[in-house]
Amino acid sequence: MIEYRAFTKRYDGRTAVDALTLVVPSGSVVALLGPNGSGKTTSIKAAAGLIRPDGGEVVLGLERLNALDPRGRRSCSFLPQRVSFPETLTGREVVEFYRRLRQAPADAADRVLKFASLNGAGARAVGTYSGGMVQRLGLAVATLGTTEVLLLDEPTAALDPEGLGAFYQLVEARRRAGGTVFFSSHQLGDIERLADRVAVIVAGRLVAQFTERELAARLADRGVMRVRLAAHVDGLIERVREQSAEACWAGDDMVVPGPASLRPAILDLIRAAGGEICGLTAEEGRLDVFYRELIGASS
Repeated sequence: MIEYRAFTKRYDGRTAVDALTLVVPSGSVVALLGPNGSGKTTSIKAAAGLIRPDGGEVVLGLERLNALDPRGRRSCSFLPQRVSFPETLTGREVVEFYRRLRQAPADAADRVLKFASLNGAGARAVGTYSGGMVQRLGLAVATLGTTEVLLLDEPTAALDPEGLGAFYQLVEARRRAGGTVFFSSHQLGDIERLADRVAVIVAGRLVAQFTERELAARLADRGVMRVRLAAHVDGLIERVREQSAEACWAGDDMVVPGPASLRPAILDLIRAAGGEICGLTAEEGRLDVFYRELIGASS
């Protein structure tokens, strides 16, 4: 569990995070979403105990230990947005160094190298790695221990498809084991696929938070149904607008925005008015559009 209690951080008079109050429940996968410079990295680093607040606090675990307390930090593994390792060391040497530092079991190195799909490159110097391979090595290091919480800052930014698949498997495994994952990402597909909860931060302020179900409902409310009719029916669009105010014609298609729950009644209304339906498509609202609405309203 991670709890931000009015957490505030300033840099040179500029407020990076302003009174953030947020709970990341134990056993959940929570995504922190926001534009560049919104305070995502500062917030995640604060949970890792790497930043001292200017106001409020961040506490960890059932014991509510302050994130600055070494006992609290031991419950977390942190992967920064940009990782770097000594280029002359091999991938296996890097992993082995951190394994010993964390006092992880001897077989942990093989396990995480396999997870990160680095088996073939573990004997090569890190200086020969691509950016995606370095990121995968960082994920391997972050998963060495048996910590309750994973803190990941933009973990998929440089991953190739193979590394992305490994990351998805990691998150699902942590979820099944009851672990907690708190990650930031600009990849909306990652958030839709992985997150139990989404928190949106803009200019250092929390502007929205949703459970997976609440987000799905919000997107459903922004869905669109397109009904193709054999011919226009006089007065039909006005009657449909009584239930969906933004309904309009687009050629032979009637475009009806609104939640899926409205669609059966709209179709019944069209048929009752004598409309001949020739085609029907529907799609739910898109997260990228909803996200732009949120950050636009808060800027």
